[in-house]
Formats: sequence, C-alpha cells, structure tokens
Amino acid sequence: MARLSLALVALAVLSLAHAGASVRVGPAGSYADEKTILAGGYKPIDDRFHVKVLDSVDGDDVTCITPPCDKPLRIAGYFKLDRTYDAHMFFYFFESRKPDTACDACASSRECPCKDPVIVWMTGGPGCSSELAVFYENGPYRINDDLSVTLNPFGWDAMHNTIFVDQPINTGFSFSQNAKDEVFDEKTVAADMVDFLSEFYAKYDKYANNPLFITGESYAGHYVPAVTRGIYDANKESSLGFNLQGFAIGNGLTNPYYQYQQYGNYSFTNGIIDEETYANAQAAIPKCIAEIQTCDNSKENGDCLRAVNTCQGTIVGPILQDAGDINVYDIRKQCGANPLCYDFSNMDKYLAQPQVRYLYNIPSFIQWEACSDKVHTDFMHDWMLNYEPIIPEMLENGIRLMIYAGVEDFICNWMGNYAWVSEMAWTGQDDFNGKDFDEWTGPDGKSIAGEVKSSGPLSFVKVAAAGHMVPMDQPENALKMIYSFTQNTPLV
Repeated sequence: MARLSLALVALAVLSLAHAGASVRVGPAGSYADEKTILAGGYKPIDDRFHVKVLDSVDGDDVTCITPPCDKPLRIAGYFKLDRTYDAHMFFYFFESRKPDTACDACASSRECPCKDPVIVWMTGGPGCSSELAVFYENGPYRINDDLSVTLNPFGWDAMHNTIFVDQPINTGFSFSQNAKDEVFDEKTVAADMVDFLSEFYAKYDKYANNPLFITGESYAGHYVPAVTRGIYDANKESSLGFNLQGFAIGNGLTNPYYQYQQYGNYSFTNGIIDEETYANAQAAIPKCIAEIQTCDNSKENGDCLRAVNTCQGTIVGPILQDAGDINVYDIRKQCGANPLCYDFSNMDKYLAQPQVRYLYNIPSFIQWEACSDKVHTDFMHDWMLNYEPIIPEMLENGIRLMIYAGVEDFICNWMGNYAWVSEMAWTGQDDFNGKDFDEWTGPDGKSIAGEVKSSGPLSFVKVAAAGHMVPMDQPENALKMIYSFTQNTPLV
C-alpha cells in the first residue's frame, strides 16, 4: 500500500496493513495440537519462560507462559464475552515484575504484584492489534532477528499488572464466527470491554481491588474515553465495583474539530511545509470543521464520511504532498521503502510460528493481521466524532486523566491534542490554562524528558525526542511517566 494512502486514512501505529489479507472468520476449526508444537522445534524464551498449558476454565482458553506460573504470572488466551453471540476476546496479562521488597505488606513472596495497579492497554487503528505494543512498545518482550524473545526492562509490567487486549472484535487474534458480533461504534467497544473486564476479574479476583487505569494511543483517543466512561457508568448503575482511578491517552484522536485545525500550524512550525501550503491548509479549515460539526451533530454515516474526505483531502493530503518522503509518525524520519514507515516483519514471522500459535491457544482458522482492513472500514463513520464531552463528568468525580504526546508525531500531534484539552469545559479549565509548562526529567534526574502542566485530575505531558509511539522511542522516560501517573505523584 502506498505510504501516502496510509497517511491519508491512518491514525494508528499502523493502518490497513496487509492489504487484501484473508477474511478473519471462517468455518469452525480446531486449536493447534501438541504435535504442532513439537514439530515446530520450540525454543523457550529463556530458562525462566518455559511453557505450561493450563486447563481451560469455564470454556476460557488461557495459557501460562512462565514457570512457575506464580513468579510472575504471564498468560495469553481468550475470554468469551457472555453478552455476545460468539465473540472471543484475545488478551495478554503480565503480572508486575516490581521487586517484592517494594511492598511492606507482603504476606508471601508474590503478594506485592497483587497490589500494584492494573493497566489496560488498547492499540488504535481502528483495528490494529495490541501485539504491536507487546513486542515494540510498552510490553515485556522484544523480538530478535532470530525470532527469540528477550525481556524489555522498561515494559510497563515492570511496575504494574498489565493487560493488552485485541479489540474491537476481529482485531488481531480476537474473533467471532457470527456477523452479529461485528463492531461499528464506541458504545459496543465500551460494552465489550466492560464484559471482558468482568470476565477477567471473575477469574482473577485477587486483582479486583487494585487501582484500574485504561490506556492506549492513536485511535484509542476514541476507545479510551469510551471504555473509561463505560466502566464509570457501570460502577454507578450496578454492583460491579471496578476500582477505576484514571485513564491515559497517548498521541490520540479525541476531538477532531480542534485537532484538524492544528495540522497546518504544526507542519509550518516544524518547517516541513512552505508558506503557500500553510496558507492553503488554513483556508481549508472553515469547511473542514463545519463538516466535522455536522457529522458530530447528526451521527449519520454520509455526513461523517464526507467530513473525513473533505478534511483529509484539503488539509492533510496537501501537507503531506509538500512534505515529501516523511514518516507521519515521526517527522525526524523518512519512510523510504517501508509502506508502513516501520519494519515490523519480525512480529509477523514470530506470530506465524506454529509453536507460538499453540502457546497462545489460537484457533487454526485465525490468521493474525497487524491491522484489520475490515475493522478499519467499519469505523470510518466514527472517525470524526468527538469523545471529549464524556470526559468532564469523570474529572469532576476524581477520575484522573493524562494526555501525553511525543512532540515529533505529525498524525496526532501535540498541538492538536493541546488545543482540545485547553478548550474542554470543566471546573479546572481556567486554572489549567493559566499555568505554564514545566520541564520534567528522565529517571537520571538530569536529562530533559519533556514538559508538563497539570491541574487537579488533569495533566498534559509533552515527551521530547519521541514520535507517535512514545514507549518505543523513549521507553525509560515513558515508564517513569506512567508510573508517576498511576502513583498520583508529580513528574516535576
């Protein structure tokens, strides 16, 4: 797929990968059998990570991928969503690696991780798999060229219990063989994730009282507010009792009305377009935002697709034509021959291995895709909708929010994110807008990691020397940032 086409339609880490990829559902198939793993010549990750297959519980196929399975627990598998026809949501759970001595209340050798916050991560797209994060961003693993896997010292599981989810259904390894489970809107995204978390906590109830944080990047600027609000509302309307404490969005698309107005400013400020292109982009704003507003008011597919075509065609497209061979996720770089701007081919190879599919309990009829064309297309009418209005009530009731942005990202740039955050109406708006940015430093306490400003439950963090995928570009600083947030301690 041509890079320009990607940039015109994608706001994910990757989008529309593997054009023409196989259909995600098909006739019922069996799970990989033991002969497959033996024939595959499986090599353990290292001596600590041998494979142990746990028995299925209540029809949920879950695999432990470290022995012994309580030091720390790492699992991968499916939960069937009860309120659906056939939806099976794939997830990883990585128990916290934080040293036991960090917790004074340890009753046993592995009691501490049970008290660490739970972070749920959703990759954007729409329709991109969270395996991207597991193996290249904030997950515990890195894939080597020989397809062995090593630990990432700055994975967010170093200090948190982390859950990575393939969602919406039919993203990544998640699937349904019933078309009635297809997802087209954030209401269903939220309902599916509340269902998933209910299933998770029912099975792993020792984490149920831990502080819960919902996180994600890119198109998760839609997912994260919707899912967080779904959990927030479920807590009010039922006895589920999720210990929801906060949510974080990295380089997200949340309020297109304000974000599309900043593409020209960001591009011109960073010297990637000339004055004529800048002037044309600014002149296109009134029509673009008028159509975004019409879309957000009517919620009609035709209005919303028209807004996408207008804004992408008159603002984003001309900017990228002038910018030339630029990586839309990191303006310091070029895409070159990579149609997706990054080389994630080792992940494709790793996940295609029979022994890995066996390890993860993947049905034989599922072919993994980094990003689903079908899911992406199904959400195009959702693209220009604004998910900021569901946030203020949560802020007012003590649910904390961190918006963070790598400053080198074009596609969901920090200027656009700061614009909508500044315009958000809540009781702390004036105080937030009246404050200056302060520099924050990396773990060494000396190197400048970016800038931050906060007011009460809201913080906005700029991450220096990072593009769209902050945990990939600045892993150590990203870990400090998220840990500061979950511990409710200031970055400065």
